[in-house]
Amino acid sequence: MGDIFRNLDWSVLTGVIKQIIPALLCITLHELSHGYTAYRLGDRTAKDMGRLTLNPIKHIDVFGLLMMVLFRFGWAKPVPVNMMNFKHPKRGMAITAFAGPASNIVLAVFVLFVYGLIYVPLGGFGPQDSKGAVALEIIERTAYISVALAVFNLLPIPPLDGSKVLFSLLSDSLFFKLMRYERFGVILLILFINAGTIFRTDLFNKIVVQPTGALFEKLAFFFWAAFRLVN
Repeated sequence: MGDIFRNLDWSVLTGVIKQIIPALLCITLHELSHGYTAYRLGDRTAKDMGRLTLNPIKHIDVFGLLMMVLFRFGWAKPVPVNMMNFKHPKRGMAITAFAGPASNIVLAVFVLFVYGLIYVPLGGFGPQDSKGAVALEIIERTAYISVALAVFNLLPIPPLDGSKVLFSLLSDSLFFKLMRYERFGVILLILFINAGTIFRTDLFNKIVVQPTGALFEKLAFFFWAAFRLVN
């Protein structure tokens, strides 16, 4: 038994952990923010279904998590929301939808701040395979995936959060009609994600990947510059 453990390639396990932990943290906070915001606005649906929890198992969509691990873009199991429980359904739905991406930006800012604080103490300039370096990489990936989740979900394509925010600007009749058929937007979303293969265009790269990288770099540079000034 000891020989088996000695012969295991622990780098593979470490690599999986470095991908899974950030993804679980980001999707859990994202969905919890949706549910808690809805609850504060008068809808108990998520609470009654046990979704106001930090338990990531409650929020996992297996395929969405796999997409996050492999491509850093994915999704979680949507938190159930009954907008008719809101005093103002359109406004409440928009606020609830926006809460998810907003929480991811806040998380990215927070973990980048922590990254700056502990970079030197954890040996950020030391060997890349040290325990400190692994922890720093997990923190950095958490920030990137969190930004990616925010950018991706703000797309105005149903059933993503951005569509609910955009639809709230429409008339009541058109809003409720679009919300009724939003599940069919998944087809558009699949076409968009696979545009490179189907239509031979880098639409997804231009609209999601590049803005994510640019926003992450700006946030990271801000904290790097701030800590350089302080130290």
